[in-house]
Amino acid sequence: MTKVTPESISQMKGRKHIAALTAYDYPTAKLLSEAGIDIILVGDSLGMVVLGYPDTTSVTMADMEHHTRAAARAMPQSLLAADLPSGSYDTPETAVANANRLIAAGAEAVKAEGGLAIAEQIKAIRTAGIPFLGHIGMLPQTIHKEKRYRIKGRSLEEKQALIADAQFLADVGAFAVVLELVDPPLAAEITKRIPIPTIGIGSGKDCDGQILVFNDLVGTFPWFRPRFVKPHLEAFALMREAITAWRASI
Repeated sequence: MTKVTPESISQMKGRKHIAALTAYDYPTAKLLSEAGIDIILVGDSLGMVVLGYPDTTSVTMADMEHHTRAAARAMPQSLLAADLPSGSYDTPETAVANANRLIAAGAEAVKAEGGLAIAEQIKAIRTAGIPFLGHIGMLPQTIHKEKRYRIKGRSLEEKQALIADAQFLADVGAFAVVLELVDPPLAAEITKRIPIPTIGIGSGKDCDGQILVFNDLVGTFPWFRPRFVKPHLEAFALMREAITAWRASI
């Protein structure tokens, strides 16, 4: 597998379906790289599936640096991106400083939630020469304001705002954009409108790629599973069987 870069991800638009998964540690990043995954995201979803928080908003920069370093030690052929956690990009200055911290930890690109609402922060990150992965639609870091996860883009106002956000991200130089819980017809329209790849999660099949939380895909976090996820393995059940059998054998 040739090393994946932000530029090669952008060039996959219309040529190859992009596969992206989260990883928070060395063995998972190594596994995903060997499996040919295009993008490995050290996501702030680690707050829930690793650290036991109820949502992503308690994840710190120190948490993100720690897990990014672990994943980076796998030296994946996949592109390694990392999330800027909640509160780490409130101003352009802090956005750049914290993006640089993630790059120093081994990330090759950073992701932040929002479009035009954080325009100055994104522009500052791009001016600093840091590859940027966009994220629009449902923004998990705003869950305390939203109160619940829901499909975005069904109203005319939300539709127009999401199209504007996507176009802005393309114009500012993002190499791709994650569409989370975007109404599938709108996700398809955005995918056709913008020149950079769209990577969907719960946004239908018409995006240029898909991203999932690794634990959801393989069934290692059975206590919560998004409704749109169809796990390909129930690994937790298999591990529990193995533990039970071992316990009975000693």
